[in-house]
Amino acid sequence: MNSAAPAFSAAETNRYSRHLLLPEIGVAGQQKLKAAKVLVVGCGGLGCPVLQYLAAAGVGTLGLLDSDRVDDSNLQRQVLYATTDVGRPKAVAAAEKLQAQNPFIQLQPHQVHLTSANALDLFRAYDIVVDCSDNFATRYLVNDACVVLGKPLVFGAIFKFEGQVSVFNYQGGPTYRCLYAQPPAAGEAPSCAEIGVLGVLPGLVGTMQATEALKIILALGEVLSGRLLLVDALSMRFQTMRFNAVAANQQLTALAPDYAAFCGELPTDALPARAPEISADELKEWQHSGRPLQLLDVREPHEHALRHIGGQLVPLAQLPERLAHLNATVPVVVHCASGVRSQKAAQLLLAQGFAKVYSLRNGLAEY
Repeated sequence: MNSAAPAFSAAETNRYSRHLLLPEIGVAGQQKLKAAKVLVVGCGGLGCPVLQYLAAAGVGTLGLLDSDRVDDSNLQRQVLYATTDVGRPKAVAAAEKLQAQNPFIQLQPHQVHLTSANALDLFRAYDIVVDCSDNFATRYLVNDACVVLGKPLVFGAIFKFEGQVSVFNYQGGPTYRCLYAQPPAAGEAPSCAEIGVLGVLPGLVGTMQATEALKIILALGEVLSGRLLLVDALSMRFQTMRFNAVAANQQLTALAPDYAAFCGELPTDALPARAPEISADELKEWQHSGRPLQLLDVREPHEHALRHIGGQLVPLAQLPERLAHLNATVPVVVHCASGVRSQKAAQLLLAQGFAKVYSLRNGLAEY
């Protein structure tokens, strides 16, 4: 962290007064927070509470890395966003909310896909990286970039009613690969979109991640290095599992070229930048014309049951496994509630060789 001691205005002194009263923090500790630069990878369920508490604590520079847009299905747990944010870039919307929360900090949104080509350049500018991602390819990439650059990594993950928290690559401690040498086989670890998650769980796990980041900055307490904290929200039990470093995992000097392939996932850079869109009026005209059309609903079954406009229901998370159910030579119009999930699905279909694919602009909200 930057050793410079930034001065505080009267307004900042009042804002951080409860920190300043703590002998373990005081003025010197608050200066460390103001000088710190933390990158949060993923502005979703975990990223929202991490960002909110780090911003409130006065971390001077926060990087927000996320290429995704807000979807209405996010609002059950991603508490930085409102209904009016649906369709907006998460990194941009979150930065605006955080700047309003604390005008004394710097927010740097990075609305990009994290890849082997850009990870090192993005991470270099920060002291600590907090991994709030939701897929294994990103987790391995984030870990390896932190190892190459010597950055401590605060890790969090959630699954239904359970969570995990740890700190990797801290003062010679173990890395993510020391705990998870290999990713699970494709399909063995379903996502929140496939199996769901208790809405409050990311808040619980995310605040623990924020706590670990603050402890690292302030050099306070016992950091969760070499220990994995396991959280069971249903029983409210917390267990700690110890694990050791593997020397080879601590000596990485370069990134792998393709983390998606390593984890058996479709690489994000294989997807088109943006699929063509069609308006509700254009879709209705197409339906009435009788021209060949495949209508694909990528929402969840409970959403489809409440309202649908016909066609085939294939939830977005299941789409890669059910491509054979679609005809690649017949035009496809994909729809969801707001147009966010349908855009992702349309990109995937185009990348898989479907000739004509369109996303319904703004989803069923305008149909």
